[in-house]
Amino acid sequence: MPFPFEFPVLSQFHALLGTVGIWDVIDVLIVAVILYKVYEMLKDTRAITLVKGLVVLMIVTLLASFLELHVISWLLQKTVTLLFVALPIVFQPELRRALERIGQGRFLANDNFLNIEEANSLVNEIDKAVFNMADKKIGALLVIEKNVGINEIIDTGIKIDAIVTSEFLMNVFIPNTPLHDGAAVIRGRRMVAAGCYLPLTDDRSLSTELGTRHRSAIGLSEQCDALIIIVSEETGVVSVAENGRIQRYMNHDSLRQRLRPLFQEEKTSLKFKDIIDNWRKKDDE
Repeated sequence: MPFPFEFPVLSQFHALLGTVGIWDVIDVLIVAVILYKVYEMLKDTRAITLVKGLVVLMIVTLLASFLELHVISWLLQKTVTLLFVALPIVFQPELRRALERIGQGRFLANDNFLNIEEANSLVNEIDKAVFNMADKKIGALLVIEKNVGINEIIDTGIKIDAIVTSEFLMNVFIPNTPLHDGAAVIRGRRMVAAGCYLPLTDDRSLSTELGTRHRSAIGLSEQCDALIIIVSEETGVVSVAENGRIQRYMNHDSLRQRLRPLFQEEKTSLKFKDIIDNWRKKDDE
């Protein structure tokens, strides 16, 4: 069927669309998902700055070639070639992490989810730190990021990139230190910021026993899906705020039950190993 308008560009675009098949669409979608997951792994690391620099350099190279600036274009092309050779060295930590996730079958999984051993270890570290601080009546606010990003909260504090351990958590909340009064933000198994400011809730029906820490924790939980752990400086009571509600007087078991689903993905499908085992059982029968 001929194109109704005699516009060369539109005609070429129509002809191009006619060559696109279902496998081409699937191919593009797969590449888009892979690029998105790569960006997701890099966005909170120093490597994202290097990626932005490479993109700018490639754009300048294309622009120099288009304007026929031959000397600059030649120099930039050689530089880009050398940079691509150096990429495996520059991005060694990120490449190793990506390969580990592929080997564990977790490349498409949420980066905040950990395997069983890592999740249990992280939950134990948080639980240990929280109740040690509760025993010593050290006030604390721990924000655990879930699906909704809270970068605007992170930007209000001091950015940190450190593995979460009980000793490190307790050091952050030592009284009379710059980070003591703010909140610490945990993303996956890393603390990404401390000394952060949280928005106060407007709920006037709350008990007068709840201080600023509790009200700010509830305020943040009203705006996102984060789980916030509060340790009272006056009473040592451990509380958890989520979805605009607060649950007080947490113990070791109840806190761990709330924490585990945040770091350990529920398996809704059979693993490859389980499928093979089921086939073997059927063959034996």
